[in-house]
Amino acid sequence: MCTSSACEQDVRAALRSAVGAYSPADLVGVSCIADGPDSWFAEAVLARGGRIEVVVPAAGYRAGLPLWHHGTYDELLGRASDVHHTGLTESGSQAHMAGSELLVGLVDELLAVWDGQPARGYGGTADVVAYAGRTGVPVRVLWPSGATRD
Repeated sequence: MCTSSACEQDVRAALRSAVGAYSPADLVGVSCIADGPDSWFAEAVLARGGRIEVVVPAAGYRAGLPLWHHGTYDELLGRASDVHHTGLTESGSQAHMAGSELLVGLVDELLAVWDGQPARGYGGTADVVAYAGRTGVPVRVLWPSGATRD
């Protein structure tokens, strides 16, 4: 994920543009609402007038997110029209991948904020993009020109 303010602005703009192609009445975004692009996507969907569904990878997922993100996570979770759970307890790479697989099964298209590089650990964006490809879910990659992953 890119963390510079310029990169964040570029990613947010790309997400707004991507969701802007959909009618608000037909727009349903599915996200695990992690800090960064996951939440930015959910916020863009809601700003467009769509609705969000949230996938919770594990019961302990929220506790593993940065403390500064808990307020945003709670707000977005509270605005979800549906919440899907994997049934897992421990929030680790297996749960994150299980959550992503559940998410891919719920969507018509995967928007991936991804630099095209291999995942840093099991369940990273590269693994999710590969899983979507194996299951026939179209993937649209969004990555700002010149951005680098931190």
